[in-house]
Amino acid sequence: MADTREAIVRASYLPMSIIIVGVGNADFTDMQILDGDDGVLRSPRGEPVLRDIVQFVPFREFKNASPTALAKCVLAEVPKQVVEYYSYKAFPPRCPQPDTPDSSLSSPQ
Repeated sequence: MADTREAIVRASYLPMSIIIVGVGNADFTDMQILDGDDGVLRSPRGEPVLRDIVQFVPFREFKNASPTALAKCVLAEVPKQVVEYYSYKAFPPRCPQPDTPDSSLSSPQ
């Protein structure tokens, strides 16, 4: 668990998300800690994650739900994680450019 927390803190500086789906009736307390929804996840040395990159979902809560409900929950935090990464890197969002007559020449068909 300590190595995993350390790896997540390091990975929080990278453009990635970690999605964990707990299958079965096991005790998923450790996975909920890694998720960080109840507080800031820290490495064993006390270093906090730069941004929350872990989403944990216990499958047992969705076994009678539609696949869409599971997918929505699993992917719920990803947009926020992407925005936080780009904010950290100070990359502003790019606005789409309006179509111009020349734009069709460079776009794939």
